[in-house]
Order: sequence, then structure tokens, then C-alpha cells
Amino acid sequence: MVRLRPYKQCDAQTIVSWIGDETAFRKWCADRFEKYPITAEDMNEHYNMTAYSDSFFTWTAFDESGVVGHMIMRFTDEEKKTLRFGFVIVDDKKRGKGYGKQMLELAVKYAFDILKVEKITLGVFENNEPAYRCYKSVGFREIEADEHEYYHIFGEDWKCIELEITRN
Repeated sequence: MVRLRPYKQCDAQTIVSWIGDETAFRKWCADRFEKYPITAEDMNEHYNMTAYSDSFFTWTAFDESGVVGHMIMRFTDEEKKTLRFGFVIVDDKKRGKGYGKQMLELAVKYAFDILKVEKITLGVFENNEPAYRCYKSVGFREIEADEHEYYHIFGEDWKCIELEITRN
């Protein structure tokens, strides 16, 4: 059974070990980290910049075997009605087994029941089909947009698909 707890700096080494190559790295973080490979110190330094914010939350998913997933949540509006999920990752040895879905379902429940948000958003690259299917299985819907955001990665333009889920 997957559970969520606040991220601890000691989680970083495990989490960064799941990023097998630079393509996986960019699908995970886009351009939010400048260099690959990322180290545990890089991750902790990045999160330390937001440590005193009441609008940014880092989470670790775990089960009886240990750390199995990680993600962040951040408010995108001053009223704190819209929350954005990001940096969603699951242990590569556990992918395809429902861990990501369980982690996201817990995060959605926390966001709606505890934080009382009205909407949760996230972005996923068009070339990340497994993540896209996972988000859809949790109830996220694609946002119709006239224009899409693109990231220039490896000499290509990667389309970012925006998804959202709203309080029922």
C-alpha cells in the first residue's frame, strides 16, 4: 500500500537514481534543472530555495519496501485555489504496477480534502505516453488550448500537454 509523507533530504539519492538517461531526465523536469546528471545535492539545493514557502510542497511516496515515488505540489494563484503537480516520478523498477496512480490519487485527495483547492493542473510531454495514460487514469482531462507550450530539447520541440482535474 502506497502512502505519502513530506520529502526528506535523505530521499534525494534514491529519487535521482531512478533517472536512467537524459531523455528520462528531461521528461521528468523539462528545463527546471540545468545540468544532467542531477545529484542528490542539486535536488536538495533546488528544494531548499522553497523551503520557507507556504505555497510549495515536496512529497515522497513509500510502501513497506521503502521510497517508491516523488512529486511536488505548488500553488499557482494567490487565492490558493489552483494547485500544480510536478516532478512526478516513480521508481523505474515499479513502473507499470500502479504505484504512480496510487501516489497521484493520494495527492489529489490531499489537495481537495486538506488544501481545499478547486483545481489541480499538470503538464506532460506528448512523447511521454505512459505518464499521460497514468494521469488520465486518475481523472485528469486534457485542457483544450489554442496554443501549446513547447520546450526545445535535444534540438527538437517537445509539446507540453496541459491537464487538469477539478473538484466534483
